[in-house]
Amino acid sequence: MSVLAALARATGGHAREAGDGDAVGGVPARFVAAPGSTDEAAAVLRVAAGHDLALVARGGGTKLDWGAPPRRVDLVVETRRLDRVVEHAAGDLVVVVQAGVPLAALADRLAGAGQRLAIDEVVPGTTVGGALATGLTGPRRLQVGAVRDLVLGATLVRADGVVARSGGKVVKNVAGYDVAKLVCGAYGTLGLVTEAAFRLHPVPPAAGYAAVRVPDAAAAHAAVQRVLHAQFVPSAVEVDRPEPGGPVEVALLVEGTERGVAARLRQAVDALGPGAAAGDRPAWWGRLPGGEVLVKATTELGGLGRLLDGVQRVGPAAVRGSAGVGVLLLGTAADTAPA
Repeated sequence: MSVLAALARATGGHAREAGDGDAVGGVPARFVAAPGSTDEAAAVLRVAAGHDLALVARGGGTKLDWGAPPRRVDLVVETRRLDRVVEHAAGDLVVVVQAGVPLAALADRLAGAGQRLAIDEVVPGTTVGGALATGLTGPRRLQVGAVRDLVLGATLVRADGVVARSGGKVVKNVAGYDVAKLVCGAYGTLGLVTEAAFRLHPVPPAAGYAAVRVPDAAAAHAAVQRVLHAQFVPSAVEVDRPEPGGPVEVALLVEGTERGVAARLRQAVDALGPGAAAGDRPAWWGRLPGGEVLVKATTELGGLGRLLDGVQRVGPAAVRGSAGVGVLLLGTAADTAPA
């Protein structure tokens, strides 16, 4: 039996030869298979193992060029047919969802119950599996933690086709190794995630934003420190500096009851300093900075000013990200010197 025939048999006919649009990081692929269940995914990976195929998982395809490019791509495993919300236990604030479900579709589904998975869709079109693979959380990381703090359990298929499960549907679970957290940020190198369970949060009845534009890194650092040491508790604190050496915008989000948000926004404006104002969500909020190369940079909470100054010395780079937790993203040109 040919490789394509074996993949088609494993997926109920959902396999094909790859085309130009299936390349990963400029590396062409040979085949594409789209399993519709964990069992089908296991069968696909057994075929891959039996024929020594190098494979890459693809959800929405929004971040396939992140990380190191593959040396070869024999098989692209699509998760688009893994598109079911398996279980939503609204009373327990838990959802079990397949890896191919887009974050936006999941948000719509959960909104009917007044709940949300507090992972921001930083890149439009991101799937649940993609969020796990890259570990990209977004502004609300300050309030709820990273992706790894929200995942309760996961089902994944190893390279040899063996199905592994870890965790469960409760917050306190000590059954076995915490593989679900291990796969967060692993870029799909440890196995193909087919299903995951997450902790949910209620959707607050009100939210508001406040922002200030300051002239330099030192002023941005001072504004962020005042906010973090204030009595009100923001859900997110973000910074944006589109141009090296240019002004920095510091913005924050507060959530809660309408009355509480109004009072805390007044405190936020005072903490941000002269020129601050409450208003709409900034257009750049929760989005990637511009640039051909994206670099993740982390710092201690007291190191924001030094990091911004350091980036400025390196070369032209836009800086954007979560100053409240010290995780920033730098967007720079492809010819920027690695050193």
